[in-house]
Amino acid sequence: MKEFWVDVRPWRKELATAAIESGADVIVADSASLVKALCRVRVAAPDGDLVPGKDLNEVRIEGGMTIAEAERLTGKGYVVVETGDWRVIPLENLVALSDRVIAAVRSEEEAALALGILEKGVAGVLLKDADPALIRRVGALLRSGSAPLDLVPFTITAIRQLGMGDRVCVDTCSMLSEGEGILVGNTSSAFLLVQAETLENPYVSPRPFRVNAGAVHAYTLVPGDRTAYLSDLKAGDHVMAVSSEGTVRDAGVGRVKIEQRPLLLVEAEAEGAKASLVLQNAETVRLVGANGTPVSVVSLSPGDKVLGRVAGAGRHFGIAVRETIIEK
Repeated sequence: MKEFWVDVRPWRKELATAAIESGADVIVADSASLVKALCRVRVAAPDGDLVPGKDLNEVRIEGGMTIAEAERLTGKGYVVVETGDWRVIPLENLVALSDRVIAAVRSEEEAALALGILEKGVAGVLLKDADPALIRRVGALLRSGSAPLDLVPFTITAIRQLGMGDRVCVDTCSMLSEGEGILVGNTSSAFLLVQAETLENPYVSPRPFRVNAGAVHAYTLVPGDRTAYLSDLKAGDHVMAVSSEGTVRDAGVGRVKIEQRPLLLVEAEAEGAKASLVLQNAETVRLVGANGTPVSVVSLSPGDKVLGRVAGAGRHFGIAVRETIIEK
């Protein structure tokens, strides 16, 4: 998850308020006490949580010597980098070396560029010389998550009852929409898009914040191109809410419910990749069809098409690795 930093120097309360309301992770100020009086948030200040010169350094890159200095400082903590007219190449060099690079930006366009450097992007952006409206726009850009994911239609090949087991409901802190949910899979090589409980039905009221995601062993994609076991998720974690168009946004986890329920094994194929997922055997549990329409797992048939994502296999503690691995 990318970090959103906002510079409110010299002190302007309206900027700090806009930053807090926009979900800023760090506020850069001359004094932490003014910010702390408004909200519990990390502050970069001489008396703050992040102390300039100790926990972070600011560098303006104007030549080879300052690039070398910035590279050296990446080993000591956060490095806030201003790049002047050369916006891309210095950041590429630094991003390749460190995941503690914060790019100083002054517009939405500069923020979007920095977040896409080398596809990985900087660790975050520090918005400078902003007004409240710009703070809100850049905050919305960061909350929208990473670039859209490539979703593909998977063809259902088999559905069978699996008996009783423990399944996980993920209650997010966001209201999700029709066609939106989280990507879940039995393996790290392929995921299916599980729809949030947004639809009306005769049995229970809609719970648009909830995804009945699957069995405890399954993987889900989380920010930072990582995976997490459903059973490991807890309040305060984050998952990636994904729409049928592939757009991504960060969703905080407010609660996780693990309960014993009857389960189904769903198997599917796409682009030569095989996906499988164990879900609760209930009419309120839905995948997202290839046309973006939710489809209940109890009405699935071989030949039906649902949306998912093909990924490279191989994870170590949730991080993608290049190694020989077989999952089945």
